[in-house]
Amino acid sequence: MRLWLSESERRPDPAPARADARKAVLVGTLAWILALAAALAFRAPLEEAGLGWLVWAAVTGVVLGLIGLVVVQLTRRRRDQDPASPA
Repeated sequence: MRLWLSESERRPDPAPARADARKAVLVGTLAWILALAAALAFRAPLEEAGLGWLVWAAVTGVVLGLIGLVVVQLTRRRRDQDPASPA
């Protein structure tokens, strides 16, 4: 087994995979919304166990997810309007 190949032995790099960042951020945000619902449903036991901060952690996750969705959408619009940018 060799750990290094010369340039003539290398295969060309594959094309980058296209991904939709909106879907990834949306799934993460939905997961935080579910975590928030669970934390609110079990708020009293969480408070008794000293884990009341979990509610605020979930709120923070939802807010950051919404900010992420806005940033991804603005970036996508900017890329679509600029014909010189790589697709």
